Amino acid sequence: MRRRPATLAAFTAFAALTAGLVTGCGDDSEPDPLRGQQWGIDALNLPDAWSTSKGEDTVIAVVDTGVDLDHPDLKGRLVDGYDFVDGDDEPKDLNGHGTHVAGIAAAHTDNGIDVAGGAPGAKIMPVRVLGADGSGSDPNIGKGIVWAADHGADVINLSLGESGLMARLLKGGILNQAITHANGKGAVVVAAAGNDSTALQPYETDTPVLVVNAADQNGRPASFTNFGAQNAVSAPGVDILSTLPTYTTKETLKNSSGYGRLSGTSMASPYVSAVAALLHHQGLDPAAIMRTIRDTAANPGQLLKLGLGNVDAAAAVKAAAAKK
Repeated sequence: MRRRPATLAAFTAFAALTAGLVTGCGDDSEPDPLRGQQWGIDALNLPDAWSTSKGEDTVIAVVDTGVDLDHPDLKGRLVDGYDFVDGDDEPKDLNGHGTHVAGIAAAHTDNGIDVAGGAPGAKIMPVRVLGADGSGSDPNIGKGIVWAADHGADVINLSLGESGLMARLLKGGILNQAITHANGKGAVVVAAAGNDSTALQPYETDTPVLVVNAADQNGRPASFTNFGAQNAVSAPGVDILSTLPTYTTKETLKNSSGYGRLSGTSMASPYVSAVAALLHHQGLDPAAIMRTIRDTAANPGQLLKLGLGNVDAAAAVKAAAAKK
């Protein structure tokens, strides 16, 4: 069985054509010149949450295509990772997807370089389980999850997608076991819902995983988002600006700027992983982190595709502080 990153192909193509223009639009007076274009940070109320927690002493594992290990907005934010595709300890991103996910979660913030990350105090653990074409096997993904948990990851982000009948058949598979193992080691597992506009439950209902749907700039469900996972939440996933490799990959064929916009539940998931990191820094365990994120999500219109609702980082951090 092969898996692919949960990024909508049509939006990926659009990003490749337009992302090269991004760096010309920044405000050099800002600590992060492109911060004003990161609408998702404001939609999640992250700046209000940062006054309480920035996710310090937290490691977010990005189980994905790897990371640009020398990206100026990521360098110094990385801890040791592993490459399950090539079987070595250099998880270099040859696709671009993982670098984009990593920047959303925890790019350098207030450093004078372009974008801000959702958890500015957290570290990134790059775990490469998907190849240059963006696909990978369930056994490798499972190994990556277990390895991350066994090597100190506090939050594990899975921006992976699956759909239709096969996803339902996989509900009893090895990924559920790997996620359960990670939870037992103290890690929160956050997973993208997928991008086929399909209703499905991708994991066993008792698997301790926080599934994330995608929302647009109006707080409504993205047209492509999957939905229906038990106790899923939503986060920004349309036209999300983040880091991309500074060398040529699938996502950077027409863009060497190191930044670009992508859309998908793949982009929504690391935003929620960032919020999980903020709560981890406040001392919450995995069950409490997932419960707090779910309890503070807002869905006033009761829109089915938003699940429990849009995540609110400030409300979650405030609720966590009140529990102490």
